Amino acid sequence: MLTALILVFVLTYAAIALEHPLQVNKSASALLGAGLLWTLYALGSNDPQQVSHQLSESLNSTAQIVFFLMGAMTIVEVVDAHNGFEVITSRIRTSKLSKLMWLVGFVTFFLSSILDNLTTAIVMVSLMKKLLAKREDRLFFAGIIVIAANAGGAWTPIGDVTTTMLWIGGQITALEIMKGLFIPSMINLLVPLAVTSWMLGSKPVLAPQRDDAEILFETSEFERKLMFFLGLSILVAVPAFKTITHLPPFMGILFGLGILWLVGDLVHRKEEDLRKARLTLARALTRIDMSSVVFFIGILLSVAVLEHTHILSSIAQWLDKTVGRQDIIVMLIGLVSAVVDNVPLVAASMGMYSLEQYPPDSFLWEFMAYCAGTGGSILIIGSAAGVAAMGLEKIDFIWYMRKISALALLGYLAGAIFYIVEYQLLH
Repeated sequence: MLTALILVFVLTYAAIALEHPLQVNKSASALLGAGLLWTLYALGSNDPQQVSHQLSESLNSTAQIVFFLMGAMTIVEVVDAHNGFEVITSRIRTSKLSKLMWLVGFVTFFLSSILDNLTTAIVMVSLMKKLLAKREDRLFFAGIIVIAANAGGAWTPIGDVTTTMLWIGGQITALEIMKGLFIPSMINLLVPLAVTSWMLGSKPVLAPQRDDAEILFETSEFERKLMFFLGLSILVAVPAFKTITHLPPFMGILFGLGILWLVGDLVHRKEEDLRKARLTLARALTRIDMSSVVFFIGILLSVAVLEHTHILSSIAQWLDKTVGRQDIIVMLIGLVSAVVDNVPLVAASMGMYSLEQYPPDSFLWEFMAYCAGTGGSILIIGSAAGVAAMGLEKIDFIWYMRKISALALLGYLAGAIFYIVEYQLLH
C-alpha cells in the first residue's frame, strides 16, 4: 500500500508540474490525487474508524487554512475595489524595475515578519497588478515576493506556520529566534535580489493603463484610505488576536471580515445601487480565485495521507541513520520541503527529537526553523506563499523552476552556510 501511495503522490505532483503540456488544470490533478490517496489508504487499512477520524483531523486543519486564505483574499479584493492600493502606488516614484524590485523585496520581507508569509504574498502579488503592465515582469516580481515572504516569515515566531509550531511547542523562544535567524534570512533574500536586479538592468517600469470602468467608479480619498488602512489593520491584528484569545488565525480573519463588511455597508448605504454593488464585500467574495483555493485543499489533503501513514517520519528516521550529521539532515529536510509541505515535515521532526536531547534554542531547532521556512521557495508548490502566488498570477510550475528556483536555492544555501558559521563562532 505504501508503495502505491508514494507512486500516486509522485504522479499527482508530476501532473501539477506539467499542467500546461497536459492541458489539465492543476486543481483537478490535486483533487484527483487527494481522492485516490485517501481511497487507497481507506481500502488498505484494517480500521475504517481510525481513517475517518484522521480524515476529520486533516479536514479540520485544512479548513482552517482555507478559511484564512479566503478571508485574506476577500480583504485584498475589497481594498482593490476601492482603489485602496493607490495609497502605496501613488508614493512609488521609481522608473526602473531593478529599484522597484529592491523596494518590493524589503517591504515583503518585513511585512511577512509582522503578518505571515501567506497573507503577505497575497497582498504584494495583488499590488504588483496595479504597478506592472507586462505579465513577464509581474511573474519575476511574484517569484521574488515568494522568496522574500518565506525569508521574512522564518525569523519571527508569528511569520511562518512552522516557526509558530516550534515556538508553541517550546523548541524555540521568540527573542532568540529573532536574534539567530534575522541575518541568515536577510541573506536568503539579498542574494536572489542582487542577481535579479542585475538581470533586469535599466529596464523601465511600465504601469498598466486604467480602463473606463475604473474611471467611472472612482472612489474618494477618504474611501481609499479607510479601506486600505482598515484592511491592513485587520491583517496585522490577526497574530495579536491569536496570541490574546488562543483561537486559530482563521477566526480572527473571519471576525475582521465581518468588521470590514459592516463598515463598507455603512459607508455606502446611501449610494446608488450600481456603484454600491461594485464596492460591497459580497461582490468581492465572487471575485476571489476559487480555483486556487480548491488546489490548496487538494494539496493539503494529499500531504495529510503521507503524514498519517508515517511515510514522512520514516524518511526522517532514515535520514537520521544514513546521514548522521545534523546540519546536513536539516538542510535536506529544507530541500524536501520544496516538494512536500513543510508543516508535516517539521511535525515529524518534532516527534523524532526530544527536548531533553535537544533543549530549546539549540542548533537543531533554530536551523530547522530557517531551512523549513525558506526551503519551500525553491519550488512554487513548496510553500503556502508560492501556492497563493501560483493561483493569483497563474504561474507555470516549469517557468518558476527555470527562472526562480536557482535563485531561491542560491539564497537558501547562502543563508544556511552563514548560520552554520555564525553558530559555531558564537557557541
